[in-house]
Amino acid sequence: MKLAYWMYAGPAHIGTLRVASSFKNVHAIMHAPLGDDYFNVMRSMLERERDFTAATASIVDRHVLARGSQERVVDNILRKDKEEHPDLIILTPTCTSSILQEDLQNFVDRASIISDSDVIFADVDHYQVNEIQAADRTLEQVVRYYLDRCHRQEKLDKFLTDAPSVNIIGIFTLGFHNQHDCRELRRLLRDLDIEINQIIPEGGSVEDLQNLPKAWFNLIPYREVGLMTAMYLNKEYGMPYISTAPMGAVDMAEWIRQIQKNVNILALCSSSKRVDYEPYIDGQTRFVSQAAWFSRSIDCQNLTGKETVVFGDATHAASITKILVREMGIRVSCAGTYCKHDAEWFKEQIQGFCDEILITDDHSEVGDMIAHMEPSAIFGTQMERHIGKRLDIPCGVISAPVHIQNFPLGYRPFLGYEGTNQIADLIYNSFALGMEDHLLDIFGGHDTKEIISKSLSTDISLIWNPESRLELSKIPRFAREKVERNTEKFARQKGIET
Repeated sequence: MKLAYWMYAGPAHIGTLRVASSFKNVHAIMHAPLGDDYFNVMRSMLERERDFTAATASIVDRHVLARGSQERVVDNILRKDKEEHPDLIILTPTCTSSILQEDLQNFVDRASIISDSDVIFADVDHYQVNEIQAADRTLEQVVRYYLDRCHRQEKLDKFLTDAPSVNIIGIFTLGFHNQHDCRELRRLLRDLDIEINQIIPEGGSVEDLQNLPKAWFNLIPYREVGLMTAMYLNKEYGMPYISTAPMGAVDMAEWIRQIQKNVNILALCSSSKRVDYEPYIDGQTRFVSQAAWFSRSIDCQNLTGKETVVFGDATHAASITKILVREMGIRVSCAGTYCKHDAEWFKEQIQGFCDEILITDDHSEVGDMIAHMEPSAIFGTQMERHIGKRLDIPCGVISAPVHIQNFPLGYRPFLGYEGTNQIADLIYNSFALGMEDHLLDIFGGHDTKEIISKSLSTDISLIWNPESRLELSKIPRFAREKVERNTEKFARQKGIET
């Protein structure tokens, strides 16, 4: 187990709980000691939901350790079955209770015989996977459970809808701007005359999962959650899927063209007409998305050549990197992701768009890299925002992990044509603009930070004597930090401590 005070992706049971709490009338039970049951507080605090989260803890205490967990776990499942009457109860251990190596599947089998609700055990290896991987696996497991049961009972309707339709897979609780992205996707699909068959897991019902195969194809907005489900549906039911993230003007056009291709292929087997979405792409790019126009304006051209660092989950980090480079002409010195399990795809996507690639889940490595490169702006997670504050470098948050400020009350999608406007605003407003540095220098600014090293994790400190510090203060603020770091670098090379 890895001990850290900051993790980009939490433990596996958080991913399972996020999926379970996204569905309607699904209850999650954690087999966990006190201290592991913080999910309810975290969700209600961040998303500001009005309803209680359908997740409870079956506490592991000294009595359980002495006698075993079976009776308590089964009793808690049956109690929730009688109190809540959920369609499904999902039992999950936490990384702590997994140490007990109990046969939870046996507990689930016992409870299933007596319970009116469906009961399943979240089949996730808590030692091997993180929150994101567990969420992806849990969603696929729930979908497989219901479709396999319908298939055995010969109740599965595999006939496609008359009109073109899609499933949107991967919108769920505590996702980064997920609810706003979903609204934007709904608008786009309505414009394209495509019906939405199902949206899962957020707001979906497990009883309706049997209708998933009726859609013409599946849309996966984010690779992190939903890709395993799409691959399962493709293998078992031959359903095509589109995993391109519709983020930025270029990928938006590609995403719509992939939809057009799938619709036209399946239109041959139905009475539907072939479609041509090129006029729609042209109109939206020129008149709805202001980002395409803005990228040619003098304001955006002032950012040309400025250096940035991008870090986040694979989907957002790759998309933002491509937007910065090919749509806004901004240089990306380093792009990275903490999704180490998806490293190959990430490298393939951003090859040629950045100078360096960083694949790590260690925040200190990311901090050292940023301190070394001294970019004009950072685009990353909340951790990179904290790093930026220490280094006095502005940061735009483009990915989970999230803070309450990443659940805005206003409409802030990252996907779709409105998303291109929001991203362009975020990028532009993240830089120190025009006369800003000069005015800060004139009025004293906020020059209270003293950065002593080009590495955030260094243990070596140098001493500046009063005369040198006075000399340093005569240098204009916009260049002072760079001079200070270069001087310290030279001093270390020469072995000078003062």
